[in-house]
Amino acid sequence: MKLKKIIEVLEADLLYESVDQEKDISCAFGSDLISDILMCTKESTLLLTGLTNPHIIRLSDMIDLFGIVFVRGKTPPQEIIDMAKERGLPLISTKFTLYKSSGILYNSGLRSCKI
Repeated sequence: MKLKKIIEVLEADLLYESVDQEKDISCAFGSDLISDILMCTKESTLLLTGLTNPHIIRLSDMIDLFGIVFVRGKTPPQEIIDMAKERGLPLISTKFTLYKSSGILYNSGLRSCKI
């Protein structure tokens, strides 16, 4: 699924502009626990989370994150957006909960990542 479609179905906002919205994303994972994210992402993954601290961006240096969807209407501080921009890590924000966002993406054809 293309990032552009994800933004559309989640009624989301792209948090900075210089992002290729035509990139294909093959899977997603949702969690607010860094330990689960570290253990459960084995491939390039779109992460859905409510975490908005710098650790979530540093996590992308350790695992293969395609991008991050912040759920529940959360928007990270500018420092986090700047960190993601330096890494070319797309950030989007949706008003939907983690559960609803996951369901919308799954029903739209985005599969769960392998664990």
